[in-house]
Formats: sequence, structure tokens, C-alpha cells
Amino acid sequence: MADELLLQPYGKCSGRLTSSLLAVALLSSFGSSMLFGYNLAVVNSPANYIKDFYNRTIVSRGGTGVSEETLTLMYSITVSVFAIGGLLGSLLVGMLVSKYGRKGTLVNSTVLVFLGGTLMGCSKICSSPEMIIVGRFITGIHSGISLSVVPMFLGEIAPKNLRGFIGLMPSIFICVGVFISQILGLHEMLGKEEDWPLFMSLVVVPTFIQLTLLPWFPESPRYLLMEKRDIHATIAALKWYRGRCNIQSEIEEMQEEQRSLSLVDTVSVKQLLQDVTVRWQIWFYTNAIFENAGIPIPQIQYTTVATGAIEVIAGLIGCFTIERVGRRPLMIGGFGFMGVCCAGITLSLILQVHVSFMRYVSVVCVVGIIAGFCIGPAGVTFLMTAELFRQSHRPAAYMVGGSLNWVSNFTVGFVFPFLQMTVGAFCYLLFSGICALVAVYVFLIIPETRNKTFVEISQMFAARNGVLDSQPVGDTGQLKMVALNGYGTVGSRSSVLGD
Repeated sequence: MADELLLQPYGKCSGRLTSSLLAVALLSSFGSSMLFGYNLAVVNSPANYIKDFYNRTIVSRGGTGVSEETLTLMYSITVSVFAIGGLLGSLLVGMLVSKYGRKGTLVNSTVLVFLGGTLMGCSKICSSPEMIIVGRFITGIHSGISLSVVPMFLGEIAPKNLRGFIGLMPSIFICVGVFISQILGLHEMLGKEEDWPLFMSLVVVPTFIQLTLLPWFPESPRYLLMEKRDIHATIAALKWYRGRCNIQSEIEEMQEEQRSLSLVDTVSVKQLLQDVTVRWQIWFYTNAIFENAGIPIPQIQYTTVATGAIEVIAGLIGCFTIERVGRRPLMIGGFGFMGVCCAGITLSLILQVHVSFMRYVSVVCVVGIIAGFCIGPAGVTFLMTAELFRQSHRPAAYMVGGSLNWVSNFTVGFVFPFLQMTVGAFCYLLFSGICALVAVYVFLIIPETRNKTFVEISQMFAARNGVLDSQPVGDTGQLKMVALNGYGTVGSRSSVLGD
């Protein structure tokens, strides 16, 4: 026999960070995840210019202007319609990733960014406020899709010892997107009246770069094997992402999960919520606080940029420490620190009338909330969605998680002003309590998934859920790897032994 059969069925794999793996992680995060952060902050700086544009357009159409309350309502719709689009996009994730694949979904959804960016960029020339609102809605759909698909894609292509590092890259680029938007929104950059259409349409640039390069990278090997059942494409994709690493053990781990799912179809959201085996897995308003702290209004934009830099630094700290400290400490520590800072804001706002320096304590607490969120919960939650659910349940899980994320963002942004008017400084205690409860939930329920395969994680939850993680025997002609120039080819057990 020309090819030598590997004797160790679970041979070691170094799981090193290859240039191709790093490139696809950076590219998908840059061209998709970063746009979410950029679009979150892009409407803050030109708010007054957009309102003025709305008013002038209404006057030119009807001869009379509108009240300040009406302009504020129109601007609020412009801001919030992005979250509505995001909710719709998150609901489409399951269908899209099953039909087009993970990488295919990212590539095909770029058309939404080009369409939305063009509408927003041409709105002033066409004297159409509607084009801004529709453009924001369309880019929201794209962000709703990418916010779930990028961590799903990266979680599936990364080796287990690098899954945390690779999986947190999208959250870093979300922070980078916010930071870039804050910098470009400065008056010295694109924060002038004549530049806001260009400012809002710049989202097409990173998307164009992604569309040009990402199609050259392979699809997720797990998707190719478990859903497309294309073993040869799976091997080719793994060779691309692992370099000269021995991929036999990784193939066999995926085949083990594939056998356990051979009698299970991709589940819907309803089936996910009814499945007993997975029952346990399931920046707004900072300017006002800075103003209350006595920071001069012209300097608030620079203070906001500084908080954006802190977001990026905190995200980088989480990315480079997650494989050392694990997921649970980042989640528990992040939510716990956020809870303390929320309580700190309440205390400082109550005492600042009597103690002047407490105003600055509130600023420190806001920065603490941002840092605590970005160092752990911002990215680890989406990473663990990929880790805690099997291939058949993962798309539906991302649909549920993504939808809850967008609904929560919209609810907090809409309800917070009324909550603040009703209970004043004590409104932050509600968020402090929520953070504390989540930290306790993670401590009691969520296991550590660092350096574990998807099969091992599934078995941990099978024991916790009190069910047997049974695996159908499947075809006895199981595919096996054979060595060939350090890479490996694929053949059935019977064909190899028959040579």
C-alpha cells in the first residue's frame, strides 16, 4: 500500500495560528462586524445637520417647517430603524447559513451594504429624508446578519485552542468601528455639514474589500462535512486553514459529531426552545452624563473618542487573555464589574449635589461599564453560542440570541429616558441587578469551554440536562485519514485495508 495508514486515530494537532486563518478572521471582522460598530455611532455627530436637512426638505415640499419635537421624532426613527433592521436580519440567519453557508452568507449579504450606503450617500442630492431611513434599515439588516454569522463562521473554522482568541476578533472590530466613527465625526474630519452624506456612506469601503477577497477563502469545514456532506471539500478547507498540521484528529472529531447528528435535522427556533437537551444554553446616553460631570460641551466629542479608545483596548485585553483565563472568568468578572459600576453611577449622581468630585466618579463608572462590557460579555456571549450548541442547533441558537440582542438594544434605548424621568438616578440599579443576576447564572450554570471540542462540550451539557447523549452507530464504512506527504487524503476504511 502506497499510503501509510495513521496508527493513532486521534493524532495530535498543534492548532497553530496560520496566516490563512488569521487573514479570514481579520477580513470577515473588518468587512462585516466593524460596520455594526460604525453604524451605531455614525448618526451621533451629524445629528443637528440631519435634523436641519429634514426641516429644509419639508419646507421645500410644503412651504412650512415642523416643530422641534417632530424633527426629534424623525431623527429618533432614523436611529432606531437600524435596530429594527437588525432584528429582521437576525431572524434570517438560520435560513441563510443553511442555504448559502457561513462564508457564502457573508459574501452575498454585502449587496445590502452597497444598497444602503448608496441610498444614504445620495439622500442629500435627491432631497430625500426617506432614503436615509431606508438606508439605515437596510444596513441594519446586514448588521443583524453579520453579528451572528461572523462569530459562527470563525467559531467553526478555529481550532479548539484558538477558538476564544479568534472568536473575540469580531467584538474588537465592533469597538474599532465605533472608534473610527467617533474620529471621523470630529469637526476637523467629516463632522461638517457638507460632509455628512459621505460620512454615512463610507460603509461601502470595507465591504468592497471583503467582497473582493473573502470569496477566495474556503467555506467552514464543519458546514461542508455535516450539512453538505462533502468530505473532499472539507479536507481541502482544513488544509487551507491548518497549513501542514495533521488534521486527522479534527476530521474524526467532526465525524463523531456528524454521526451523533445523522438522525437529526437542523432545528427551528420553536424546536430549539422545546428541546430538553439544550434547556440550559439558552452607549446609550453617555454624553448627558459627561455634560453633568462639568465637561465643557465642545470637549465632549473628544471625551467620547477617548471612551472609544478604551473600548478597543479592553477588547484587545479580552482577546489576548481568553485562552489563558477562560470564558467564565471574563463573563463573570465583566458582568460583575458592570454591576458595581452601575451602582456607582447611582451613588455618584445622588451625592454629586453635596460632594463636587462625585461628578467625576460617574464618568469613571461609565468608562468602567464600557471596559467591563468589552473585555468579556461583548464578544464571549456570541463565541459561547457557537460552542454551547451542536451543528444542528447552532443556526436557531444564533437566531434567538441575535433577536434578543436587538430587542434588548432597542428596548433600553427607547425605555431609558422615560425610566430616568420616573426614578431618576435609581434607574441604574435596575441594570446593576440584571448584571448581578447574569454573573450568578454564568457561575452556577455555564461550564468552562476553553480548549474543548464541540463533542466534549455537548457531552458536558448532556450530563447536566440529565439526558443520554446517544450517538447512532452510523455507517460502518467510516471515512478514515491516511498519511500523504504530511497532509493526509481520505478513503473509506474498507478501501484502505483492501489495498
